[in-house]
Amino acid sequence: MFHKEGTTSILIAIVVAAALTAVAFTVPVPLWLHFVLLALAVFTVVIILQFFRNPQRSVVLDDTSVVSPVDGKVVVIEKVMESEYFNEERIMISVFMSPINVHVTRYPVSGKVAYSKYHPGKYLVAWHPKASEENERTTVVIDHKNSTKIMYRQIAGALAKRIVNYAEEGDQIIQGTDSGFIKFGSRVDVYLPLDTNIKVELNQKLKGGESILATF
Repeated sequence: MFHKEGTTSILIAIVVAAALTAVAFTVPVPLWLHFVLLALAVFTVVIILQFFRNPQRSVVLDDTSVVSPVDGKVVVIEKVMESEYFNEERIMISVFMSPINVHVTRYPVSGKVAYSKYHPGKYLVAWHPKASEENERTTVVIDHKNSTKIMYRQIAGALAKRIVNYAEEGDQIIQGTDSGFIKFGSRVDVYLPLDTNIKVELNQKLKGGESILATF
């Protein structure tokens, strides 16, 4: 299954692969170049298909837990001052996605979207300390039914040139369902209350919609 955000890119990859294949079979070229063109055609399609894959996840709805919004590796767990919405200290968990990870973003909890904003910005590498505040990003705050507010921030990386965010203020959303997509490498930060029980460790690999970041 592939994500709808990949439709155009997949079609372009197929057209490019078809063109390379046509050249390989219709234009007189050395035998080695023939195989190189065919290999490039296959590689182009495979790499795009794997990037836009959207596997089904076994999401177990749980109002006492916060699930990871994305696939990737935990690169930061620290207390920070969040100044865009809360203006108070929060625990920030950052999950870095490499180009080979699934890049679907999912809602970490169920509830109501209280805040959703897009910020244009730079394209520093996703693990840069200032990426969270200076890169292109979207910030979403979910008002959980237990009166806790959870923020997550999609952050573009050096390769990511488009962030897709489906969250609109006032939406009633369900934990683990699609909330957006970031194309070609990125990072997501989750901001949690200080009294949240953190369930992950640095360098731990996570699955979006399944791995539990924390519990209330």
